[in-house]
Amino acid sequence: MIVLFNKPYNVLSQFTDKGSAGSDRKTLSAFIDIPFVYPAGRLDRDSEGLLILTDDGKLQARISNPKHKMTKTYWVQVEGAPQQSDLERFEQGILLKDGKTLPAQARLIDPPADLWPRTPPVRFRKTVPEAWLEVSLREGRNRQVRRMTAALGFPTLRLIRAQIGPWQLGELQPGRFEKILNPTASARG
Repeated sequence: MIVLFNKPYNVLSQFTDKGSAGSDRKTLSAFIDIPFVYPAGRLDRDSEGLLILTDDGKLQARISNPKHKMTKTYWVQVEGAPQQSDLERFEQGILLKDGKTLPAQARLIDPPADLWPRTPPVRFRKTVPEAWLEVSLREGRNRQVRRMTAALGFPTLRLIRAQIGPWQLGELQPGRFEKILNPTASARG
């Protein structure tokens, strides 16, 4: 079984909070009450979008292990106005503190249709332009997309994972999930 979940902003990608005592951070348990499913990979607390959970250990490893290089696609709201030359740098790989990234694809997009509001809202500054990018990559370093856009001079304001391999976020609303009982027979798209 696979569970496609639209993880809201400020929710941990785990079922329990192992942080500081008395912490009241939201976890997956506030939204999903299905026994024996576990996240296949992670999505940072300040990121939103598609998180896949499964009860199949082999599938979980295939989705989350970077050696399988499953493509992940993100919608990224950035501060600034990237040019085509900036986007081409994704294809060459971007040098980060932990080494050069694998080549990725990036393109300018219109703001995603029917995008839900984020709470709290993204900061808005009249004097600084913003843009939306679609970024696809095949590795999963810690906070990689955010670090890539920052390295190019375009800090990430909002990050939404839209697709993992064949599975897409589609019209799934934040905090909602969809079960796929036979994941090999059906990839949502």
